[in-house]
Amino acid sequence: MSNWTPDDIDWSAFAADRVDSDLLKIAKAAALTESNGALYGLYLSRVFHDEPAFQEKTTLWAAEEVQHGEVLGRWASLADPTFDYADALRRFRAGYTIETEVEGSVRGSKTSEMVARCIVEAGTSSFYTALKDASREPVFSDICRRIAADEFRHYKLFLDTLDILLAREGAGVVRRLMVALGRIRETEDDELSFAYHCANYPDRPYVRETAYKDYAARAFGAYQKVHAQRAAAMVLKAAGLSSQGRLGQLAGSLLWVYMRGKLRTARAA
Repeated sequence: MSNWTPDDIDWSAFAADRVDSDLLKIAKAAALTESNGALYGLYLSRVFHDEPAFQEKTTLWAAEEVQHGEVLGRWASLADPTFDYADALRRFRAGYTIETEVEGSVRGSKTSEMVARCIVEAGTSSFYTALKDASREPVFSDICRRIAADEFRHYKLFLDTLDILLAREGAGVVRRLMVALGRIRETEDDELSFAYHCANYPDRPYVRETAYKDYAARAFGAYQKVHAQRAAAMVLKAAGLSSQGRLGQLAGSLLWVYMRGKLRTARAA
């Protein structure tokens, strides 16, 4: 379980004049997606129904994800008193659902499921580190620092579980890499876009492409190359490839080029 709670945050240090409006919009959306951890926890408990020890770990993981959402929602309400986190979350959950009543992983195997979970945690750990570095508001920076550390620990949990599963199920590098790349592409699906819409523009009609580009124009702008390199190294490990040397440098550079391209496309829209 996380070694911090909302009470550990110095909320009195909040500085309204240092809030970045773009980061605020991102934080509102992140508050909603993090809260979906409860549903993903139910999903994983079904996938791993025959492994109670891992089920217990995913229950704790889900609780931490929900805490992330609640803390981000509380900060966003400080930064924008008109933002109602509970109301935004109701809208989001009414329009976006996750299938939890499954017989097995939607990715075909437990091994592939753990690869996909590693990719998510690699992305979120790097994402919150980027937000921390981009923010001038001290409370938000502290929250992002804490969340980034949690997400890296989650990555390690899923990576260690992946190693155990590989000994039982096996999965080649090509298969793992395909799952990893597929999960990266899923960042453009409805979950992020709809969360951004519900959190920021609930009175407008929802257009996924418009919401995603609006989100991407802000989120990708927070990244520095070092954040892309960090994420790429974590992705390579999950795929069974070395994150050191020329391959690691190449992967980091390619991911950075991809991110900058997404930023340019979104800003041009």
